[in-house]
Amino acid sequence: MLVLSRKTEQEVVIGDGIVVKVLGITGDRVKIGLTAPQALSIVRGELLAKEKDKEKTNGLERQST
Repeated sequence: MLVLSRKTEQEVVIGDGIVVKVLGITGDRVKIGLTAPQALSIVRGELLAKEKDKEKTNGLERQST
């Protein structure tokens, strides 16, 4: 994992066309802006984790029936 320190208005560029910009910092919260090609899906990590848990639960239900 690469760990970077950025200040407000600074950016990190990932590959071709993906830009992560720090928009603001308030206490322990960081507001970021993402620019990426429209074809690229961007999903919050907690939503992916929730979906994986749901798939695991559904798999267990199918096995027990």
